Amino acid sequence: MTSIRVSMDIGGTFTDVVTYDEQTGAFSAGKASTTPGNLSDGVLTGLGSVVDSPADIGFLVHGTTQGLNAFLERRGVPVLLLATDGVQDSYHIARGPRTRLYDLHYRKPEPLVPRRDVVGIGGRMTSDGTELSSLDEQAVRAAAHTAAAGGHGAIAVAFLFSYANPSHELRAREILLEELGEDFTVSLSHEAAKEWREYERTSSAVVEAYTGPIVRRYLLDLEQRLTDQGLHVPLHVMQSSGGILTAESARRRPLQTLLSGPVGGAIACAELSAVSSRPNLIGIDMGGTSFDVSLIVDGEPDVTAEAHLEGLPMLMSVVNIHTVGAGGGSVAWAEAGGLRVGPRSAGARPGPACYGRGGTEPTVTDANLVLGRIDPEGFAGGQLTLDVDAARTAVAGLGSAFGLSDVAMAEGICDVANSKMAQAIRTITVSRGIEPRDSSMVAFGGAGPMHAVFLAAELGITETIVPRFPGAFSAWGMLQTRIRKDLTEPYFRPEADLDAADMAAHLRRMEDDAATTLAGEGVQPEHRTVSHAVDIRYAEQEYTLTVPLESADESSGERFLADVAERFAKMHESRYGHANLGAPIELVTLRTTGWGDLGKPAPQAWPVASSPDFAHAVRPVVFAGEQHDTVIVHRDVLFSGHRLSGPAVIVEATATTVIPPGYDITVDAIGSLIVRAQSEV
Repeated sequence: MTSIRVSMDIGGTFTDVVTYDEQTGAFSAGKASTTPGNLSDGVLTGLGSVVDSPADIGFLVHGTTQGLNAFLERRGVPVLLLATDGVQDSYHIARGPRTRLYDLHYRKPEPLVPRRDVVGIGGRMTSDGTELSSLDEQAVRAAAHTAAAGGHGAIAVAFLFSYANPSHELRAREILLEELGEDFTVSLSHEAAKEWREYERTSSAVVEAYTGPIVRRYLLDLEQRLTDQGLHVPLHVMQSSGGILTAESARRRPLQTLLSGPVGGAIACAELSAVSSRPNLIGIDMGGTSFDVSLIVDGEPDVTAEAHLEGLPMLMSVVNIHTVGAGGGSVAWAEAGGLRVGPRSAGARPGPACYGRGGTEPTVTDANLVLGRIDPEGFAGGQLTLDVDAARTAVAGLGSAFGLSDVAMAEGICDVANSKMAQAIRTITVSRGIEPRDSSMVAFGGAGPMHAVFLAAELGITETIVPRFPGAFSAWGMLQTRIRKDLTEPYFRPEADLDAADMAAHLRRMEDDAATTLAGEGVQPEHRTVSHAVDIRYAEQEYTLTVPLESADESSGERFLADVAERFAKMHESRYGHANLGAPIELVTLRTTGWGDLGKPAPQAWPVASSPDFAHAVRPVVFAGEQHDTVIVHRDVLFSGHRLSGPAVIVEATATTVIPPGYDITVDAIGSLIVRAQSEV
């Protein structure tokens, strides 16, 4: 009986692996370089660094950036789009720039499917799902021949009102697979997103078709290689929603995995919120390529029903994460007399100049190394010995363009990167009416703890938390989550027309469907739970808020409308700063989420310090243009109750924590570093 639980997080530069031994209660973390040419190679290398054999694994989950990278780099498969004849241009008409009406530089997002690859198909449903005219099956067969002749790798089918009656889309898929073979990728809009709004639903189907074949090939290859090495349990994949599902299900619905890489960190923050009794957290994940910001509000991840990537919408449950191109590998460069950092990254290869892999451009990692904030001998768990001279040469070369020394240029690079990251935090907080100072900051990712205290100071945040294994914190979070299945049902009803019994019947049917899907994931009945919510808006408004329900039968209660209207008003006040309790409301969409509990690691207490002393060294590190004698300590010697003051650099296998002068650090009961300004202690 195997008892090792393993999670893996594939980043742009490194692949992080965390293991938990259920018998001993011990965690361990490993790291391997990401292999962009074949991500499976890096996954297997990272796995081999922490377990002897996949046969020893009792549970395995990973987050993949395969689909996201294919989308961002525009290397998905060519897609043919089948749309209802007469309205086939809706995908290219898209939406107006509601938030950028007066932006003279606005450019419409580039669609994934060119207009020449959109085919109008006869057949029409009405808005209530009644068939107005039958499907033109010959046109569908002709489209299949067009796809074969044109070298298209997938077909997206998005017919008008298919969320109300999907029969035309289902029949179209039957015909397409008859003509093109059972293995051909066909994405149906009502399966990708069973919701109203034709453009958004079409866009969801197109994104799934565009990235789906790449995700499927990757998962099939990884599953096969793991099976060949002895893995005997299902491979699970992180979803954008923060839940997980089996790789088999992910191959059927690859859209759900699009943002699975960054989401693990948000789930880890939610678990940290629970065990530390801190309801509001701002999670910052700074890796080698990107900087991701997520929120925990009242102990729960901030989840939304719609995501946008490069302006293209997708209707799906997704943890709200704001990402900018700012990581340890972000390249610093001069433009029009100013300094820029990112979004271009040196990646894993060639990587920063100090990696010694052929990179010559200065990066954020090079700047931190020049300032003395990184141990060149123990980087990435000792996998790399960094070349300080190469970093100095790269940074000095850029500094010559500004008349600055290498040290001054290095601080400038860090300052610009910090400013960019602070603005990303403001975007997800201040711009939505959330005050950052009311939250604690959680710093993770390989480079997050190196910059977190500087960001907190700029934003007025008084407490920064660096959890254990910060470089692998996202992977740790994947061990804390559950199977998740999201179901939606369009249900437009003004409150005056609501039939409570009908709404309850719809929710109970959705609850049964959730139970069926969870059974398909191997979840036993005693480990299943279900939650319900409804999208509500003020009458004749456009946008909704998702309001949680107590149960499927809550709508049958006498005070249902009054209670749900009050909940909606509170959420509206919090989100927009105003509410109008008593104004007419409309119900738009029913949502049911099925949860499957697979167990999770128990919180591990950290050893208590027996003495206030700990082993450390002292060496000079640059802060604010001056060298300071700085405490250099390995995190393994810091136990619960230990205290130290900045300046300090705390080194560990997966990350480096940098504490400038004027801050105190304590170690709490679970091993987290708690950093506060000395004026706040």
